[in-house]
Order: sequence, then structure tokens, then C-alpha cells
Amino acid sequence: MEYTYYLANASLTLRVVEHLLGTPRLPLDFMTVIHQIDGWVLRIKLHDVVDSYDAEDFRAFLNELGISHDPGIRVRMALWGLETGQSPVDVMRRYQVAIVSHGRPDRDEIEAFRRQFVMGLGYCPETLA
Repeated sequence: MEYTYYLANASLTLRVVEHLLGTPRLPLDFMTVIHQIDGWVLRIKLHDVVDSYDAEDFRAFLNELGISHDPGIRVRMALWGLETGQSPVDVMRRYQVAIVSHGRPDRDEIEAFRRQFVMGLGYCPETLA
């Protein structure tokens, strides 16, 4: 099972991370978080063996927070690169995307990205709220 969603801000992204970490019955393979100027792209891949009720419940949760997303070619290639084992730094350099996190969901990585970005700008854009 795979889910790719667009979320408007960091707070919603963090809610997804908390949900995944707090729901051990969802067999997570990996989660990728990409920040774009206008929002966040999340790709969540679960192991194939997931109860249909849990899968639909998770999809409903994601639909409450964001929208199902079909990313452009650059982001799709970046996601593919990460899944095939390329390093996040190489993928960011090659496809010019801001990979915030890849692998196990990590609230600290998202918070650190948020702090550094806001500190560099001197204000907090809506997508980082």
C-alpha cells in the first residue's frame, strides 16, 4: 500500500507522523517528507500485508488533513531515487527538491527543518506553521 498526499503546512505533517508512530498496527515500510514552497508532499509506503479496515481508516485520516497527490516528474523521480537507495543529499542535488525526511517518521527532523528555514527567512511562512 502506498499513499502520496499533499498537505498545506508543517503542523498537519507532524500530525501524520504522530499518527504513524502511535499506530503500531500500520506496518510502515517508510515515509518520505518533501517541502515545497506551497506545501508538503508525503509519501507513505506500508508493507503489503495490511488489514483493509486499517488501510481505509488511514486513508480517511489522510483525506481529512490533505489531498491525494500526483506529483510532478521531478518529485516522482526524487521519490523513486530514494526508494532505490540513493542518498537524500544526492537526490536533492539532482532533482532540486527539499527532502526533509526519509525512512522512519521523525518529528525532530521536521521540527529542525522548520526552525532552520524560519531562522533563515526571519519570519514564518504559512506552510511552516
